Amino acid sequence: MTLRQMSLTGDAMSHAILPGAAIAYLLSGLSLIGLTLGGLVAGVVVAVLAGWVARSTHLKEDTSLAAFYLISLALGVLLISLKHSPVDLYHVLFGNILALDNAALWLLASIGSISLLLMAFLYRPLVIECVDPSFLRRSGRASSIAHYSFLFLMVINLVAGFHALGTLMAIGIMILPAAAARFWVKTLDGILIVAMLISFIGCYTGLLLSFYLDLPAGPAIVLSLGAVYVASLFIGLNGGLLEKRHTKRHLTG
Repeated sequence: MTLRQMSLTGDAMSHAILPGAAIAYLLSGLSLIGLTLGGLVAGVVVAVLAGWVARSTHLKEDTSLAAFYLISLALGVLLISLKHSPVDLYHVLFGNILALDNAALWLLASIGSISLLLMAFLYRPLVIECVDPSFLRRSGRASSIAHYSFLFLMVINLVAGFHALGTLMAIGIMILPAAAARFWVKTLDGILIVAMLISFIGCYTGLLLSFYLDLPAGPAIVLSLGAVYVASLFIGLNGGLLEKRHTKRHLTG
């Protein structure tokens, strides 16, 4: 998402899954399978519609996605409010990572495994689309496959994050590690590895802060990742502010 300049698109998609989760919540309560299927269907529908509008009209993808995202967000909040339960609304919007049971952990592990397999299979077309989408588009079906597969990967990982961090926080664990990693390494392979390490460190630190300081776990994790990003912004070896200032001073000296 960061390479494709779609970080805010991911944020929009994290809200787009809300109506599906809301309908599942009205029908089955806080059922793991129900919320997963509802969020997945809603996310895929919004992603496909936004992609279709962007490819079929003069509107850019961010504009079409913003329109569907706003509609989805309003519809989801409206549906959840029908049950008049602020506690459950808080759970859907912000998640509860400390309440994950074995079934939820197995679901997250399964989605992670599927994502790794799809990424391995689609790695080259996804990279080419980030660098030169027009070339991939001229090559035939590979462009559409890469585009919609990327949206599908984004949706299923947002659905996974939704169970732990809620619809409002799920995007944080996807964007902040990658953004921080770009201040440390230059290659794509390096970014992937460093981003995973930052994710692990941020999540572990956030959980420790949550336990010892009695803080909400989800916001503590996202703030920990945010702290790593801010630190990387200043002291990162690949374009960090201090590194650029030192380089500029060295050149002028």
